[in-house]
Amino acid sequence: MKLLLDFLPLLLFFVTFKYADGQPDWAAAFATEHLGFLVSGGKVGPTEAPVLLATIVVMLATIAQVLYLKLRRRKVDLMLWISLGLVVTLGAATVYFHNETFIKWKPTMLYWAFSAAFLISHAVMGRNLLRKMLGAELPLPDPVWTRLNWAWVAFFAAMGFANLYVAYSFSTEAWANFKAFGSTGLILLFTLGQGLYMSRHLPQEVEAPAAEEHKP
Repeated sequence: MKLLLDFLPLLLFFVTFKYADGQPDWAAAFATEHLGFLVSGGKVGPTEAPVLLATIVVMLATIAQVLYLKLRRRKVDLMLWISLGLVVTLGAATVYFHNETFIKWKPTMLYWAFSAAFLISHAVMGRNLLRKMLGAELPLPDPVWTRLNWAWVAFFAAMGFANLYVAYSFSTEAWANFKAFGSTGLILLFTLGQGLYMSRHLPQEVEAPAAEEHKP
């Protein structure tokens, strides 16, 4: 359930963009009629309507995600608060200026926030976030936790640059595909690699002693 909740805004962004991109004239008319008051100039063109509608949907989905957790009296993770702040701020700029550049920066800023969190907590505060989250279940040596932490720092930093490369080098449609599938796939592969690395350093289970000695 939590995994679905985490990926729901991304899924809704992708579905909305694809649907609107397939009918740009309808998307432009719909956005102008119903959302024109939010847009500078009051009119939305066919080329910008798909990403504008998808941005509004992801903003509403993220807000709903936080409200759902609060109403259920469940903890809202810090990174979700950061994601909410970024999507509302950059999304509002995207809608008002009808400029997709703002929302395209959102994944990069979120990845770099993750990278900074792992970096600062370890280098400045002397705390390993990964160990704090998984240390109770995975008894790994200190050097292994340190290497894993630095790996996440580097990975999220690289993901931020990768998002910008795709955003500025390819079409908005290609960026949306990368956002939905490319970046998600890379994160899953990296997480799998981390799991395999962890498994190599887990202590072996203590062999069970013999049931009982033979009696003379």
